[in-house]
Amino acid sequence: MTAAPVPGFAGDNHLMIELITPDDFIHSDPFILLTDHRLDVGTGTIRAPHPHAGFETVTLFLEGSIRDRSGGNVLGAGDLQWMTAGSGIIHKEDVETMGPVRVLQLRLTLPKAQRWTTPSLEAIRLNSVPIRRMPGVEARLYSGISGNHHSTTRNHVPMTMVDIKMESGASFEQDVPTWYNGFVYVIDGCARLGADGAALRQGQVGWLDRPEEDGPATLPIVSGEEGARLILYAGQPQRESIVVYGPFIGESRDDVVRLYNNYRQGRFQRINHLSRAGSCEE
Repeated sequence: MTAAPVPGFAGDNHLMIELITPDDFIHSDPFILLTDHRLDVGTGTIRAPHPHAGFETVTLFLEGSIRDRSGGNVLGAGDLQWMTAGSGIIHKEDVETMGPVRVLQLRLTLPKAQRWTTPSLEAIRLNSVPIRRMPGVEARLYSGISGNHHSTTRNHVPMTMVDIKMESGASFEQDVPTWYNGFVYVIDGCARLGADGAALRQGQVGWLDRPEEDGPATLPIVSGEEGARLILYAGQPQRESIVVYGPFIGESRDDVVRLYNNYRQGRFQRINHLSRAGSCEE
């Protein structure tokens, strides 16, 4: 079943689809939330400064581009931003959309030992993303390993993320460790996945089976007549319970209370949506 869009936080001309929610984290671990955003808000602040702590966001630009109104930096289709909120940040989104924009934003848990790590920002540009090419297939590797290609993305949780574009009837195989949890989100077209050839269509999410025995496993994918574009996310579950309260994620209610107090007392770092990789504003 395809989820219906709802109004987004940026007001008019912003629609959002929630594909994964924190309600079922015990099964989606290490993935907390996945949202698909479509917006065309022009010039202005998308969101007022707001806090985050205890997790990471992985934002993939599917279509269009946005520009930082203060520095002129641009993120466009194929770029990815990996933000580690860690011990706490105040996030600023003073940007303008340059025509219609579509982005996927994933919230990813952090390992317990790194939950409160120093905040950071990594921008991964389209022209630096490894590409695995096969007949009728172009797979861009944003994290992990695909075939003989290795991503250099800095990860706290071991994770594979691949944007796979397939022509009509094309075939592709992706190795996924059996101890990973993972899913596929179909952006366009239709594809059949797995040994049983389960069909997924545009807008649908399909979770990977988790075999009982550890070891290497291969996910076969065959596109339909209209071709397909899909995003594969797979990561190592952390098996640590979390408490989600608004923009804060901790392992207990005490964590959430502490984070709110730190935020109110001005202890969070500030970071701009389009800052250079790894930079934080004091």
